[in-house]
Amino acid sequence: MGKVAVGAAVVCAAVTCAAAALLVRRRLKSSRRWARAMAILKEFEEKCDTPIGKLRQIADAMTVEMHAGLASEGGSKLKMLISYVDNLPTGDEKGLFYALDLGGTNFRVLRVQLGGKEKRVIKQEFDEVSIPPHLMIGTSEGLFDFIAEALAKFVATEGEGFHPAPGRLRELGFTFSFPVWQTSIASGTLIKWTKGFSIEDAFLFAYMMQVEQDVVAELTKSVEKIGLDMRVTALVNDTIGTLAGGRYHNQDVIAAVILGTGTNAAYVERAHAIPKWHGLLPKSGEMVINMEWGNFRSSHLPLTEYDQALDAESLNPGEQIFEKIISGMYLGDIVRRVLLKMDEEAAFFGGTVPHKLRIPFVLRTPDMSAMHHDSSPDLRVVGSKLKDILEISNTSLKVRKAVVALCDIVATRGARLSAAGILGVLKKLGRDTVKDGEKHKSVVALDGGLFEHYTEFRVCMESTLDELLGDEVAEHISVEHSNDGSGIGAALLAASHSHYLGVEDS
Repeated sequence: MGKVAVGAAVVCAAVTCAAAALLVRRRLKSSRRWARAMAILKEFEEKCDTPIGKLRQIADAMTVEMHAGLASEGGSKLKMLISYVDNLPTGDEKGLFYALDLGGTNFRVLRVQLGGKEKRVIKQEFDEVSIPPHLMIGTSEGLFDFIAEALAKFVATEGEGFHPAPGRLRELGFTFSFPVWQTSIASGTLIKWTKGFSIEDAFLFAYMMQVEQDVVAELTKSVEKIGLDMRVTALVNDTIGTLAGGRYHNQDVIAAVILGTGTNAAYVERAHAIPKWHGLLPKSGEMVINMEWGNFRSSHLPLTEYDQALDAESLNPGEQIFEKIISGMYLGDIVRRVLLKMDEEAAFFGGTVPHKLRIPFVLRTPDMSAMHHDSSPDLRVVGSKLKDILEISNTSLKVRKAVVALCDIVATRGARLSAAGILGVLKKLGRDTVKDGEKHKSVVALDGGLFEHYTEFRVCMESTLDELLGDEVAEHISVEHSNDGSGIGAALLAASHSHYLGVEDS
């Protein structure tokens, strides 16, 4: 029995040693995998680095491109489009004005009663209308007829508090969020339908044949067909609407930036500083420029392999590079791409790469924001997002912490680059310095879901702008939220470009 017991003990010891050795090997393997995952994260962080010196170079490059884009058409990656908006709202506007916001599968109609300096916005109402799918692939006439009918129904519900002037047409600001070649404040030729619209008819054929046929003329035709007493007085985009809304409430507003699904900027330029402008100088001496700054690019931008892959696989490779690293459409997918590499090369999530992790844009920026802002001790929001969206269960706390760190890297880079872009605009306007005796304020109006809802992004952007400007200048520069530029901003532009300006109320 003694020999049997000894033998059994030896076998048990051997098994225990083997198990211990296996456990050690697994831990070593796990440790090596974790080290590799952290190395990937660290490398990404280093390539996303945005020291102040680099941000100043980017701001300088933005200013140079702005000058080039104003000098000639096609002279820069920045289109620097002349908007024909030369009168921004002052607060003196009075009367009833309408807005139409067309930019997706729904459109909004809005009306606002303005009461001048004292009463400002007396009353406003809006309605949202879904576009039937067949009209998105039908004809432009069918689409605009449907919109005109919706406008007529909305006008018919004008109730107490709204007062159209007798004998005058109602005036409309039209926010048209599709590529347009604008030819005046109230005309512009559609370049192409996007966002799920596929309307190929005589309207687009006219553009291809270089025949004058614009979106305002199409809407006007449909409006006149049903006898609606309304005309378009301003054709704008949402960024210029944001600028108008900001200026209406604060006359120190000089520029506007959209940071949402996409990104853009517009600002007030001195008309004589636009070499490519060949018309008569406007009486105001000013012209709003639509920068289309999402298309900005520079060798100083901190691009990574993940950004390059995202761009190569996009619908517009080589275009909108700035937008692809700072806007809400893309930030979540950059996080996904880094997580995918960490899992492929280091089994970051512990097993087979989840199928969902390979799907582009499955991780949206609002989900990234929710994980970034998770303040629970066990980061339960991060855990639930990984489970619900990517089908990754039972993640450890250290894995969740790494995910939050990744979100922070991506958001910080985007926020700091946004601040550099704003500095570039301020430099172009000479507002990045304070001259002796000058105490003017400069306000930048901001809108968009990314700015409004992603707190970490917004706080980082604002603090970076202050850092770039320095304490003395930062006292004279502020960022203010200007809400609903595509709605009320368009109505305000209809008011500031009214055909009845200077005409006494009858």
